[in-house]
Amino acid sequence: MNLTDLQYFQTIARCGNITGASRLLGVRQPSLTVAMQRLEAETGTTLLLRDRSGVTLTSTGKAFLHMATEILTLLDVGMQHIQALESDDVGSFTLGFPAASSYFLSTFFTSFLQEAPRITLSLWTGGAPAVQQAVLAREVDFGLVVNPALHPELVLTQLFHDACDFFVLAPPQETQGKDTAPEPRPSWEWETVCTLLRRGPLVYVTYMPQAQTMIERLGASGLLPAQQLPCDDLELAKSLAVSGVGVTILPRRVAASDPLGRLQRLHPALPWVHDVIYLAYRADGHRTRAAIRLKDALIEHGRRLGTDTESQLIQQELHED
Repeated sequence: MNLTDLQYFQTIARCGNITGASRLLGVRQPSLTVAMQRLEAETGTTLLLRDRSGVTLTSTGKAFLHMATEILTLLDVGMQHIQALESDDVGSFTLGFPAASSYFLSTFFTSFLQEAPRITLSLWTGGAPAVQQAVLAREVDFGLVVNPALHPELVLTQLFHDACDFFVLAPPQETQGKDTAPEPRPSWEWETVCTLLRRGPLVYVTYMPQAQTMIERLGASGLLPAQQLPCDDLELAKSLAVSGVGVTILPRRVAASDPLGRLQRLHPALPWVHDVIYLAYRADGHRTRAAIRLKDALIEHGRRLGTDTESQLIQQELHED
C-alpha cells in the first residue's frame, strides 16, 4: 500500500471534497481520483461516497481513516526520531574496555554524562584482544585496546602510554605529621628482589600477552619462581597483590589506581613491557552527531592521560633503554 495514497486519502477526508484536496496538495484531481480507486481496490471496500457536494466517508472509510492517521502519525514521529539521531546529541552506544579500566572510566564519565545527558552508554568488558574483536563484530561501538593488531576495517587512534611491571605490597610509610606527605619509597635492594621472586608465588593474568613475555624473560634470567598463580581476572590479581600474596604482574595504571597507594614497583631493572593504548572503532561506522561527539570526547580524555606523569616516565624509560 502506497503511503502517498494514504496521505491523499487523509487530506480528501479532511477537506470533504477532492477539489479542495487538489488545491491543498498541489495534485491534479484525476490523479487523486485514481489514487482513491487504487486504495478501494486494495482494501476491497468503498471508502468514499461521491456526490455534488463533495465526498462522505463510509463506515469502512471512517475506520480506514483512523488507521491511516495512526500510520502517518507513527511515521512522522519515527522520522523525527531518526533525524534527531542523525543531527542531535542523541543515541545509544556500547563502549568496550579491558578489565580494571576504572582509572579511565571514572574520570571520563564524571564529565561526559553531565554534558551529554541524552547519550546513553553501556559497558562491555574483557581482555584487550577480546575488546578489539568485539569492535570488529559490531558488538562494541568504541573500544579501548592495548597494543592492537592493525586491521583494515578499524580506525586506531593513539591515546596514552602504560606499562606492565612486577608489583608487590609496599611496607607502610611513616610521616612526621598529619599534613606531611610520605617520602617516596626507595627501590628494593637487588638481593631482596631476587628473594621475593624466587619465593613466589608469581601472580599473573593468563589473557595478558605482556605477562607471558615477562615470564619468559624472567625465566631466562633464572629468577622465575617455581610457584605460580595464574588467574583470568585482573581485579583479582590486583586484590591478591594488595593482600601481600607474592609478586604480581600488573599494568602500572592499574597498580596506581589503588586509592591507598599500597603497591610498589619491585625493581626498574626487571623486565617490563611497554603498552600503547588506542581508541578503536570501525572505519565504516555510522557517523551521527552523537557518535562523533562521543568519539571526540574519548580521544580528548585519553590524550590528556597521555600528557600525565606516568606517560612521561614511561617514554623517558624507553629513551633510556
